[in-house]
Amino acid sequence: MAKLKIQTYLKESYDELMHKVSWPTWSELQSSAIVVSIASLIIAFVVFLMDEAFRNILLQFYKLF
Repeated sequence: MAKLKIQTYLKESYDELMHKVSWPTWSELQSSAIVVSIASLIIAFVVFLMDEAFRNILLQFYKLF
């Protein structure tokens, strides 16, 4: 019984992936990858700036004591 359910699940999954899913073209995939890469770099830079700002603020605070 369980084996039949697994086989049915696998067949339905394969059918959905091959016939119902809309896959991006190669150029769409490249464009998306570039957008994600640029966004990741911008976010990393903003986090770096925040980290440096907090580090400097804490250093100034610790110098008071």
